[in-house]
This record gives sequence, C-alpha cells and structure tokens, in this order.
Amino acid sequence: MELTDIDLNQLVLFQQLMVERKVAKVADNLGLTQPAVSNSLAKLRRLLGDELFLRTPSGMVPTPFAEQLAEPVGYALAMIHSGLNQQIRFDPAKAKGSVSIGMTDIGEIVFLPALIERLSREAPGLNLNTVRNTAVNLREDMESGKVDLAIGLLPQLKAGFFQRRLFHQKYVCLMHKGHALDKKKLSIADFRAAEHLVVVSAGTGHGKVDELIRRAGVDRPIRLTVPHFVSVGHILQSTELIATVPERLAQKLAKPFGLSYVQHPVKLPDVAINAFWHAKAHRSPASQWLRGVVFDLFADDVTASRPSMQKE
Repeated sequence: MELTDIDLNQLVLFQQLMVERKVAKVADNLGLTQPAVSNSLAKLRRLLGDELFLRTPSGMVPTPFAEQLAEPVGYALAMIHSGLNQQIRFDPAKAKGSVSIGMTDIGEIVFLPALIERLSREAPGLNLNTVRNTAVNLREDMESGKVDLAIGLLPQLKAGFFQRRLFHQKYVCLMHKGHALDKKKLSIADFRAAEHLVVVSAGTGHGKVDELIRRAGVDRPIRLTVPHFVSVGHILQSTELIATVPERLAQKLAKPFGLSYVQHPVKLPDVAINAFWHAKAHRSPASQWLRGVVFDLFADDVTASRPSMQKE
C-alpha cells in the first residue's frame, strides 16, 4: 500500500476509535455525524482488508490487526502534529503562562517543594498547576494539551503516551516515634497484631499493595480507612496506628510529624515511578524543557532510562 492510497483523516479517526472505543464519542470529538464516522470506517476497512473494530455491548473492540497498527499510527500522527506546531525555541526565563502536571497527593508532598523552587528560579513567569488524576480524565486532558505532564504510578496511561522511569521505591511501615513496633525489624506477627491505617488511593497503582498483602495470606485489623495520603502524618503522630506507605513519602513525613519507618515484613515488589507525556508533546521545546527539569530533580539516573512509547 502507498501513502497516496489513504486519507490522513482516516488515520485520525482510527486513532480516536482506539482511544474512545465509541462511535458517538469519536463523532463528537471530530465534529462529525455518526453516519460520517461509520462511512469513513467502512472505507478504511475495505482499504486495509480488516474489520479493525468489532461492535460489542461495551463498545468498539479493536481486532489484533488494529492493535498492531495502533502504536505506529499514533506515533506518526503525533510527530506530524508536533512538527506542524513546533516552536522555534523555548526560553524559560521569558516564558509566560502556566504548566499543569498530574500527580497524586503523594506526588504533591514529594515533588512540589523542589519543583516550585526550581521553576521560580528558572521560569519566574510560569505558574504551576497540579491536578489529581482521580479528579479529571487524565488521559483525555493530556491528549487535549490541558495537562502537560503526569508523574506517578499511573497504569491507566497506555497507547499514545511516552514514559520515562524516575526511580523505583519500596513500601515501608510508618508509625510515630516510640511506637511499640518502632524497632529495627518488624515480624509478620507484629504486623498482624497492630492496628492499621489503610489508604485507598483510587486511580493509582498504590491501591494494589493491599491486595498483595491479602494474597500473601496476611490478615490485619484495619481501624481506619482514608481516601488519600495527605492526612497520614497527622493521624499517625497522635495514634497507635501504623500504615503501609511508599518509602519516599515516609522520608518526607518522618521529621515534620515525628514519625519512624521500618522495613515492611511482607515481601512486596518495588514500584516504578514514571513521568508520562502525550506523543503530541514529545518534540515540543516547552515540554522538553519541563521534562528535563523533572528528570534532573527526581531521576535516580537520568541516563539509565530512555523514553518509551506505551502500548495499548
């Protein structure tokens, strides 16, 4: 097949269907009628000799051939878009406006102090906004350019996104200093006997840690469940509860709240904290500068992890 055989708009429609999986939503996004979307899809099916998408009660499900096409088509369209809209250069010292970064409350505690200090020095005309991935449709807002970057454990960001590892971290047990379990080594029996504060962090990969503890056959008395990490320090400093939290959060909370943390007795996998950006922004000088700041501040080894395109 030659490029002259295909209409670029058909590939745009194909990418939209890969993301949205609903004809009505794609029609709305592209300013078309539903019959127009269906007709364009029918032409693309004939041209490529494949059904591409199968209609199911849950939406349009891509065929294996469509899955195979998704990454190269998404990458190609993103490169065309960024090439057409690329700025000649980006000077952070003269830049005006705002940048938006998606992160959890853990990210706000761990990343924001150093990040805002760096931006204040290098880009005083830029304001920084953060959005919680649970409060917005992070994927859609990054695709549309409303959110420039996302940082965290975000398994929902798949096709069309680049990612780069910042660091790995483990989970630890956090408690107030002088707690009965504030000692060098915590046993499974100690862990089972303690009363626990559990954080249900919806929309992030951190929620899986509780499932892993259950799978390990470790039952524990849960005294309190909260939907976010931001209150953990306040609660632990004045109670006998303990909490399972990422190590970098524990490091940030320990001194201000008089807390201690110890190695977790349950064998839990380390988690990778990544930076994510949409393919549209991959060659944007402004985005490249912002990513560079984040990598410089937070990556364990900037040269060790190269950007990779996420697959569906």
